[in-house]
Amino acid sequence: MFDHELLTYLEGYLTEERKQRFCDVLQKRTRHITVAVEDVYQLHNASAILRSCDVFGIQDLHVVEDRFGKRMDKNIAMGAEQWVDVNRYQTTTDCISKLKNEGYQIVATTPHDDSSLLHDFFPQKKSAIFFGTEREGLSKEVMQRADGFLKIPMVGFSESLNVSVSAAIIIQELAQKVRSSNLDWQLTPMEVLDKRLDWTKKSIKDVEGIIKRYRNT
Repeated sequence: MFDHELLTYLEGYLTEERKQRFCDVLQKRTRHITVAVEDVYQLHNASAILRSCDVFGIQDLHVVEDRFGKRMDKNIAMGAEQWVDVNRYQTTTDCISKLKNEGYQIVATTPHDDSSLLHDFFPQKKSAIFFGTEREGLSKEVMQRADGFLKIPMVGFSESLNVSVSAAIIIQELAQKVRSSNLDWQLTPMEVLDKRLDWTKKSIKDVEGIIKRYRNT
């Protein structure tokens, strides 16, 4: 059961402006779209994707760390790891299975000719957008288990974009489409409360000591 009294108590350590900022941001957060990155090698790319999720209102990032280990650079993410929930997996199989169990369709980003163009694609269903490694793209497993394919239309000589740039373009476009729609895209009231408590805790120095004293009163 959610502890409303604890949230009220801890929010007393925040300024009114910060409390309002949390509420305003959470009103535009979504889990209707989520992002998954598979074995991104360049750590600044993984961190930049995390920051894009925060900037464009995506609450969850799923990271497969099968080959290269943890690739998040806090300096590049610029604090975004506090506000976005990062879910880590050792295998692509685990990641896809969890997302499908949560009702997501798997959408692979790829330049293949049979892919949907970004401006034509609308995420009517809950959608997990997958991005692959810089050189090799997505694994065969993602391509085989994907429910759909998506690409950014290009009209120049270059045939590819940096993965973090691609992610930023796609995330911004899809997030805007969802927020402008009649879909039930927002976080649930309970999810909002959970994140308010989570973010409040992360904003208070020595919060565990404060909570301990609160429990003992």
